[in-house]
Amino acid sequence: MEIRKSGYYWLDTWVLANVIQLATQDFCLRYLNRTNDPCGRQFDQMTQAARSAPANIAEGNSRHSTSRETEMKLTDVARASMAELANDYLNWLLLHESIPWSMNSPEYRTVNGIQFDRPLYKDDVQHLSSIHILAQKHKFDVWLKGDDSLLAANCLLVLCNRLSQMLRKQIEHLLQSFKENGGFTEGLTAERLSYRTQKSVEDDAPACPLCGKPMIRRVAKKGVNSGKEFWSCSGYPECNGTRRMM
Repeated sequence: MEIRKSGYYWLDTWVLANVIQLATQDFCLRYLNRTNDPCGRQFDQMTQAARSAPANIAEGNSRHSTSRETEMKLTDVARASMAELANDYLNWLLLHESIPWSMNSPEYRTVNGIQFDRPLYKDDVQHLSSIHILAQKHKFDVWLKGDDSLLAANCLLVLCNRLSQMLRKQIEHLLQSFKENGGFTEGLTAERLSYRTQKSVEDDAPACPLCGKPMIRRVAKKGVNSGKEFWSCSGYPECNGTRRMM
């Protein structure tokens, strides 16, 4: 399966989301039990929230070329899932009469400051990206692999908040790109208009009486002329020039 280089495998957000999912699964397996989670509901909620982030990042990015709007919505679902998971880790700390690390604490700064390696895989992407994800996850072993659930919860809370911020910036970038370039639907509309304009020129369509641009055939959708063809300026909506169809 060929994957474009701008695909989700190369996104730091997707890599971090996978790190958080793996660490959350491990956290729930180690620290949730029939005493503190008798029905298994907390286990399900946390692991599903953790799964939602990489799944929605991947699905959203896969829709990049066909629907920027869908990509933004799914990326925002991933961000919301991280907020939900972060609250679960905060609740775990509070339940044990502990408070999260201060943003100014050495622990917080150390975890938040750990940088990921740059993905270098060119082919065999699923194999190499899996090696990459595990290598990034091991950077947090000192907090995640011990027997202290509060240490692990603090670390994962920092990572959840970090990913939320990264996803927020990713959404802002997508929104700005959409404003400047439009999306798939807008591209199709522009291509169709360009084709119709060129066809009008080839068919000797009349020029717009207001701006001189070639006119194209349109069908009135409402009013007394509903269903009838008329000439409309190809520059619409900037120009509202029309002519009756002879």
